[in-house]
Amino acid sequence: MPAHFGAWLRYGAPIDEDEIRFAIDHYRVAVLQPWETEALGRIKAERPDMTVLCYKCLSSVRGYETGPIISSGVGHGEAEENGEHWFAHREDGTTRIGWENYEDHWQMAVWEAEYRERWCDNVADELEETPWDGVLADNDVYDDYYGLRPPIEGGRHMSDIRAALDQFVAEAGARLNGIDRILVPNIAESHREPDRWSRHAAFGGGYEEVWLAYGPDDYLDPETSLRQMGEVEGPGLTVMRVASDGTDQHQNFMYGLAAFWVFGGGKGGAITATAHDGYSSTPFIPALDVDLGSPMEEARRKGNGWSRTFSNGWAAVNLNSNRRRTINFQPPSDLLGIDGQPAPSSLKLGPHKGVLFRRP
Repeated sequence: MPAHFGAWLRYGAPIDEDEIRFAIDHYRVAVLQPWETEALGRIKAERPDMTVLCYKCLSSVRGYETGPIISSGVGHGEAEENGEHWFAHREDGTTRIGWENYEDHWQMAVWEAEYRERWCDNVADELEETPWDGVLADNDVYDDYYGLRPPIEGGRHMSDIRAALDQFVAEAGARLNGIDRILVPNIAESHREPDRWSRHAAFGGGYEEVWLAYGPDDYLDPETSLRQMGEVEGPGLTVMRVASDGTDQHQNFMYGLAAFWVFGGGKGGAITATAHDGYSSTPFIPALDVDLGSPMEEARRKGNGWSRTFSNGWAAVNLNSNRRRTINFQPPSDLLGIDGQPAPSSLKLGPHKGVLFRRP
């Protein structure tokens, strides 16, 4: 069976038939909205090896979703029926908190045990008799991305919300693992807290939405990038997204993929490149279907450049932020580029660029 290392983050607009066919032929992991059951069935019928995850938000309900299938674990109407204490409020204790730039998204009181328990029950019941492999749990937040502006009700700060999400992820993970499904949270900014990734990925894997870059031209510095690199080693399934301009030609696609190989050794993961909220397309480069094989050595460092030899090829990446800091590499002999052309004996790699070469 051909190797596939691409991730399909497809929880935007409705999916068409051509996209389903392309996904079956090229991706390792897919993340779909929970109502995309036809696409789910088609994919699992032809590619039972592909991991297909159901999108669910941990931290919000959407007022515009009337069901019966929704993208949160709890419906807006269901939350209202159970009382105001399921919603988060401003410091006055009465004003609900709507997310900035996301109309009709309402922050939930993730510290409320009743809300967390209902979320876990609803999601487990929804998935148990289906082909879904698990859940991509969005908005396992670290900081304030949605205009919460803490302190909020009860004098809560972001540290309190993070602590509640620690508990929430563990509860949801245990519930889903109990029905033989995995939980893959969108673990925000794990590089800022030691062990955050390993704790939250312990129930099946983790999703890094900001791999190496905040935007197509806004990069993490080398030191911060290196703090992310343990993520590609697991535990479980690691899904990586590097920011791009939304085109397959953007250099960040290969930059992210090369780092994925150099630091992760091709272990148990998948990667993609998208624009901000660009979850309605099929991003792909041919290098996603290239298997470099097993690592033959540990990653080698040359300043802020790194390379690694594999049984079937070689990869290198330049993490430098300074645009003038190119790095000279000497790839092993007798390799080919992804396009089939012979690899050079010497290579100058610019900042925020990566390369893969394969054996004939």
